[in-house]
Amino acid sequence: MGGAIAILFVVPWLDRSPVKSMRYKGWMSRTALAVFVVSFIVLGYLGTIATTEGRTQAAQLFTLLYFLYFILMPFYTRIEATKPVPSRVVES
Repeated sequence: MGGAIAILFVVPWLDRSPVKSMRYKGWMSRTALAVFVVSFIVLGYLGTIATTEGRTQAAQLFTLLYFLYFILMPFYTRIEATKPVPSRVVES
């Protein structure tokens, strides 16, 4: 459980994208974020109900998806195509 929280502190170093806003990122980042959000919600729900063999396996699968979001982040953020950031955002 501690690893799930601790990994959030290293996200700024894992994100290799030239843009930091999700608005300008590519489809891989958006898909990965959607899978992460779904796994977060499902894990939260599974943590509140009684366990069965199937629920335990589902929790293990969604835990894997949760951590893969962070582990694979340096790879998919580096190779994806991003939208150009408007000049009004870049200029300070």
